[in-house]
Amino acid sequence: MLAIDVISTIFLAAGSLIMITGTVGLLKFPDFYTRMHATGKCDTLGQILIILGCVIYEGFTFITIKLLLVSAFYLLAGPASTHALMKAAYVTGLPVWKKGDKRM
Repeated sequence: MLAIDVISTIFLAAGSLIMITGTVGLLKFPDFYTRMHATGKCDTLGQILIILGCVIYEGFTFITIKLLLVSAFYLLAGPASTHALMKAAYVTGLPVWKKGDKRM
């Protein structure tokens, strides 16, 4: 039982660390597009790792199946929503940051 606890803790910690990295990217990057890129990538991977950590900890039950379905949905919906937001910003004319420009 100890090995399962250690493995699930590793997945949970890795997912949390990646989510924190995305938050730092949200605060540090200069414009909307780079901020969305950081949070979109880190949010998807971090949440999947956290859900997999919960799956490993729980074992094979009906809850595990639900968690895997939630992670599959998020794997499809997360990047699609990030892309839709970025495309909407681009179409409406939100300027792209260039080196030397002031932070937005």
